[in-house]
Amino acid sequence: MVKEIRSLYNAGFTEERYNSFIGDLNTAAGVKLDFRVCETPLFLSDELTKTLEKACAELIGQLDTDEYRKYAEASIPEGLAVPNRADHPVFLQIDFAICDDGKGGFIPKLIELQGFPSLYGFQVYYDDVFLRHFEVPENYTAYYSGLSRDSYVELLRKTILGDSNPENVILLEIEPDKQKTLIDFVVTEQLTGVKPVCITDVIKKGRQLFYKSGDREVLIERIYNRVIYDELFRKDVKAAFSFQDDLDVRWVGHPDWFFLISKYSLPYLKGEYVPECHFLSDLKEYPADLENFVLKPLFSFAGLGVEVEVTKELLDSKTERENYILQRKIEYAPLILTPEGYSKCEIRMMFLWNEKPVLVNNLTRFSKGKMMGVDFNKNKTWVGSATAYHPKQVLGIRY
Repeated sequence: MVKEIRSLYNAGFTEERYNSFIGDLNTAAGVKLDFRVCETPLFLSDELTKTLEKACAELIGQLDTDEYRKYAEASIPEGLAVPNRADHPVFLQIDFAICDDGKGGFIPKLIELQGFPSLYGFQVYYDDVFLRHFEVPENYTAYYSGLSRDSYVELLRKTILGDSNPENVILLEIEPDKQKTLIDFVVTEQLTGVKPVCITDVIKKGRQLFYKSGDREVLIERIYNRVIYDELFRKDVKAAFSFQDDLDVRWVGHPDWFFLISKYSLPYLKGEYVPECHFLSDLKEYPADLENFVLKPLFSFAGLGVEVEVTKELLDSKTERENYILQRKIEYAPLILTPEGYSKCEIRMMFLWNEKPVLVNNLTRFSKGKMMGVDFNKNKTWVGSATAYHPKQVLGIRY
C-alpha cells in the first residue's frame, strides 16, 4: 500500500521476530490465540484512509434515517424482537475489500456490515504487543478520530460501563471459555473490569438478572452482548431468561441491531463503494453472469453457508429464498507483496456509537484463498488477522 514502508518492513522481517511476537501474544494476556495472526499489518496511505472514511460516512448516512429504520423492521424474525430497543446500534462494523480502482490506485468495496461488537479489546492488545516486536513509522497509528490508546480505552469503558460499576456489567456469551474470541473477552476484562459470563449461568428473579461471584449473587445492570443468534439456536441453548423478556437491564448493544444492520442491509445500500446485491426472493430472473455472484445466507456468522460457486440449479434448490442474498463477487486487489506471492486484504472499520458514531479502530484480514476464512487459507503464510496503521495527521470523521 505504501511501497517505502512495505519495503522496509519486509526487509526487517524474520521468522524469529514473528515467532517471538506470536509467543508474546499467546502469553501476555494469559490466553492462547485460537486464530491465525498475519505476519504483517496493513500500512494505509493517506489517500486510501480518507477514501475509507468517506465510504463509511456515505453508508452511515443511508443507515441513520427513518426510511432505513422502517425498511429494516422486516429483518427481525417473528418472535425475536427484544423490548426497549435503542434507536441506533452501540457497535457498528463496516467491512470493505481493498480492490483495484482501474486507475493505478485502490478503492474499498463493501462486503458486509453489522450492528454487533467485534474485537474491541483484542485490537488494543494486538497493537500493544506488535509494537514491542516491530517498528511502525512514528507518525502512524491504528486509532482514528484523534484517539490515542488511552483515550480509546477510556471511550470503550464509558461505552460498555455507562454509570455502572464493572461488577454490575457482564460480557454475555455462550460458553465464553470455548469461543475462538476468548482472548478478546479476557483482554476486555483487563481493560474494563467486565467479566465474561455464560448465558446459562445467569439467574433470573422477576425482572432482574444476577450472576454468581463466589458465594454472592451480583445484580446485572448492563449486558455487553456477544451472543450470536445463529449459535444460540444451533446449540439449542437453555437459559433462565429469554432475550424477549422485559428486563431491568440495559443492553450494550441491543440485540435487535444484530438483524437491523446485517446482510439484510446490503440490497438497500447504494453508491460507488457498494456492489450489486439482491434478495434471492426478489429476483424474477437470474443475472446472466451467475459465475460473478456469491450466495449468502442472511444471518449466519463467520462465513458459514456462503456459496461461491453459484449456478441456476443451486439457486432453484433454495426453499426459504427470502433468507438469502445474491451479491456480485468482489475482485480483491493483489495488495501485499510477501515471500510467496501477494496477499489480498479486507478491512473492518469499527465504530462506537454513543451520541454519534465515532470511528475508533480497525481490524484487517489477509488471504491468499478464494475467501478470507481459515478453510480457504490452510497451509498458507502471510494470511490471517492483523490491524491497519495509517498517518496520524488523517483524523477520522466524527459523523
